[in-house]
Amino acid sequence: MAKTESTGSTWRYRWAHRQNVRRVSTYRGAEAAWRRRDDELRRLRVLAADFQGSAAAGAGLPLELAADEVVLWALPAAQLVEVRHTTVLPAPDLTVAPQTGPLRPRRPDGVRVTDAGMAVITSRRLVLLGGRGRREWAYGRITGLAHDPAAPVTLIQALDRRLTSGLLLPTDAAPDFRFKLTLAFADAIEQRAAVLDQLDELIAEHAQLKPFRPAVNTPAQARFTARVPGGRRTLAVAAAIALLVPAALIESDPSDPTGGAEVAAAATPAPTQSAAPSHSAAPALIRPSPVRVTPPSKPTRSPRPSPSASQGPRCGAPENPLGYDYCGGTRIRKPAAEVCDWFDCVPQFWSGRGYLVQCRDGSVSLTGGRPNACAEHGGVRRTVAK
Repeated sequence: MAKTESTGSTWRYRWAHRQNVRRVSTYRGAEAAWRRRDDELRRLRVLAADFQGSAAAGAGLPLELAADEVVLWALPAAQLVEVRHTTVLPAPDLTVAPQTGPLRPRRPDGVRVTDAGMAVITSRRLVLLGGRGRREWAYGRITGLAHDPAAPVTLIQALDRRLTSGLLLPTDAAPDFRFKLTLAFADAIEQRAAVLDQLDELIAEHAQLKPFRPAVNTPAQARFTARVPGGRRTLAVAAAIALLVPAALIESDPSDPTGGAEVAAAATPAPTQSAAPSHSAAPALIRPSPVRVTPPSKPTRSPRPSPSASQGPRCGAPENPLGYDYCGGTRIRKPAAEVCDWFDCVPQFWSGRGYLVQCRDGSVSLTGGRPNACAEHGGVRRTVAK
């Protein structure tokens, strides 16, 4: 059977299928990452609201508790570390910092392990019950506290100790330890509500970053350039080569293949030998050979480095070679011609008069700064920048 547009087998239908598969794959990856972060924030919110301890939790521990002291959390595998050099740590705060990457099981330079045992967080102090004795840090005497962003190490400075010390924990237990230590410190200064408010703000901000399901591309949206492998990029490269090749030929001066002109040394023609008596011989005339005169060489041009696309964070924008993102920067009033190949453009996109913005439904429009921007798409969500 002949392949016609009604069978869905033409290049327009194939282009629409490829575009839809790519957009759905990108959306699913972004949506999965967003959901993992949302689940983690909500888990921390529940933990912060229900985090409590009891005196019975300290039963069996070689630790004497005060009358109003309770055990909040205990970890049987922890190591005591000390810093060899003098350092100044920032004051402890209640910031709930998101984990930027996995922690590596390593010990930072200048830090040595001196003991190992059980780490216990109580309502009044942090205690390490080690094999060489007990080390504790009362919350009221802590002057500095820092969590290593790459290693599971927490360093603490206290008024009653000259050296900076801390704990080295297993990588899988370090994030929970840091959050629970923050909650215990917040309870000690009666600021648990501040941690809860901070988590509520993080959840609300993260909800605004939820990716939108992309609109479906139709065969009617396919451009003729989609028939060329590589699309507009291939045509742009071909056009650049077509412009550069004549320029290179002109610079190399192809009309002079010898690289220089040949100029005769003698401008006077050699005289011809006339008939003479046999007893008188005319001296032989020597014709000088031509001398090659080489013109001065042209200066060599150093090649220019080819520009590379920015790989920085896109703040939720789809992956694209144009450098467009949602992180803020220069507004885009004249977007690239292939912008709709990477973003979900609204109908009649090119009739807009303004700068590039993202609408509430996830599509992009060229009506930024206009009174009716994204009027049929829920309004403006944020600006697309470069």
